[in-house]
Amino acid sequence: MTRHGKNCTAGAVYTYHEKKKDTAASGYGTQSIRLGKDAIKDFDCCCLSLQPCQDPVLTPDGYLYEKQAILEYILHQKTEIAKKMKAYEKQKKAQKSNSQLESKSEERERVERFKTRENSIVSKPINPFTSGQNKGSEMCRTDIRTDISSAESSSATATSSAAPSSQSLPSFWIPSLTPESKPTLLKKPSKAVLCPMSGRPIKMNELIRVCFTPLDSSLDRVALLTRQDRYVCAVTRDVLGNSVPCAVLRHSGTVVTQECVEKLIKKDMTDPVTGDKLSDRDIIPLQRGGTGFAASGVDLRAKEARPVMQV
Repeated sequence: MTRHGKNCTAGAVYTYHEKKKDTAASGYGTQSIRLGKDAIKDFDCCCLSLQPCQDPVLTPDGYLYEKQAILEYILHQKTEIAKKMKAYEKQKKAQKSNSQLESKSEERERVERFKTRENSIVSKPINPFTSGQNKGSEMCRTDIRTDISSAESSSATATSSAAPSSQSLPSFWIPSLTPESKPTLLKKPSKAVLCPMSGRPIKMNELIRVCFTPLDSSLDRVALLTRQDRYVCAVTRDVLGNSVPCAVLRHSGTVVTQECVEKLIKKDMTDPVTGDKLSDRDIIPLQRGGTGFAASGVDLRAKEARPVMQV
């Protein structure tokens, strides 16, 4: 491509670069970009603050956090859960009171219907001497009444069936038929605090303190952070980095390379620092950042979903 090839507007072909530039300027369509090394955190940085850890702790899933940052996060989540639980209990009480009022109103309506039905019954004394003579006339009267009542009921059902059909459909120009949005119901919140990275429940007593071995113990923390190679393996003295798989031993919090675990530690399953017996659960792989290369096993593409125009 020539020097001004990307800014050429006289071409007959709508190029890929022009399409990307127009899509970014329009505000529509999903944008995707490949992340570089600068967008990936180092292995010794906190997953919340993205800064080098001063007092690092590790979750059972292998994610590294600054102790102060993760404790503040847990306390904040607990307060939010308490607020959501309070709102849920308030909603639950309101629903219970509404159901009690509805049941009371139904009971009252049932009593009123019973009273009206009972009041409509008229009792007359039966004369055994005149009942046989007026039997035919009484039957004619009852037939006429039944015909009239059946006609009235049929007309009432016809009007009632016609009325709901017009009221069931929502209308946006008639105020009485305008649809109304129902209030959103709150779901019962979970009391477990979730890890911001793995999404699994996390507890304060499950955090493991991590002890990094500095490359040069004579340097202070400020001078150590200015160097790219800051920490080494506690056993083999290999330099640690994002390209070196690492693991943390649960009992001592020592950081060692995965190669040291496979070749040395797993032979006798003993902590090389404290001498304690280890199990497979006590060796926690450290979740590292990527290296900027596609083969590092980290997703290096970021996407931003935006509205899409469809024709």
